[in-house]
Amino acid sequence: MENTQKIGPALTGQAAHIRWMIRRDMPDVLGIESNCFEFAWSEDDFIRCLRQRNCIGMVAECDERVAGFMIYELHKNRLHILNFAVHSDYRRHGIGNTMMRKLLGKLSQERRNRIMLEVRETNLEAQLFFKSLGFKAISVLRDFYDDATEDAYLMQFRYQPTAEELAAPHNRITRMAG
Repeated sequence: MENTQKIGPALTGQAAHIRWMIRRDMPDVLGIESNCFEFAWSEDDFIRCLRQRNCIGMVAECDERVAGFMIYELHKNRLHILNFAVHSDYRRHGIGNTMMRKLLGKLSQERRNRIMLEVRETNLEAQLFFKSLGFKAISVLRDFYDDATEDAYLMQFRYQPTAEELAAPHNRITRMAG
């Protein structure tokens, strides 16, 4: 798995940078949220989520502006994406792919081996984006959302170990014996 933090050509040809979300990013994140979603999270929703020990926020900066963000939870054997958005002005420039590569780089055969997320039934663009990255819809969640009577697709990406990882020793004892 490639774990790169650079994006292909952005609007000005400069690379985007993925970094931890900080408090002063909140106005930009809220702007992206309202630009992308009819039923947007409030600032309180973001703060409540990010105060959880297992919740992480990251942003993608492009041309010194926050162009996208992701919020995800760490669980014992998986990552769970709670919110993921790229501002419409920055779409189709590799920013979403770069943010996802950052998450995919956190997967391993031994620990967290999958990423889960829910996508609205009406959000075809997101469904196709995640499908292009190897996610599969594994179930339909009926009336999933509180803000509308709408179903969600539960989507999952499963880590596939490389040939080198499969051939590598699996614990300290086999490494020392090999």
